[in-house]
Amino acid sequence: MSESDPKLPEHRFNDAAAGVQANLPERIDCRPDNVEQGLAKLVLSLIELLRQLLERQAIRRMEGGSLTDQQVEEMGEALMKLEAKVHELADNFGLTPADLNLDLGPLGHLLNK
Repeated sequence: MSESDPKLPEHRFNDAAAGVQANLPERIDCRPDNVEQGLAKLVLSLIELLRQLLERQAIRRMEGGSLTDQQVEEMGEALMKLEAKVHELADNFGLTPADLNLDLGPLGHLLNK
């Protein structure tokens, strides 16, 4: 396998998979009362990740001068509303903002906050 090959060598993949597996519980708790919370945690984590990516892109565009003052204002307001809604929904499911930062094992945490 050459260094330019984008595939991970098998041993590195196996090591990464073992690290993720080590962070997983032996049994998955699939009670009806916590399935909704688990799904909410996953969905809200992904929405928060996308919100942060959009925020970074908006900052780059703002610093690059490609946005008008009105666009900057509208984008900032939309991102703040989205953040507030994610926190509101998380609270409705008994989740904290820290709960949305999923641990991906050797890959690190989902969010950089």
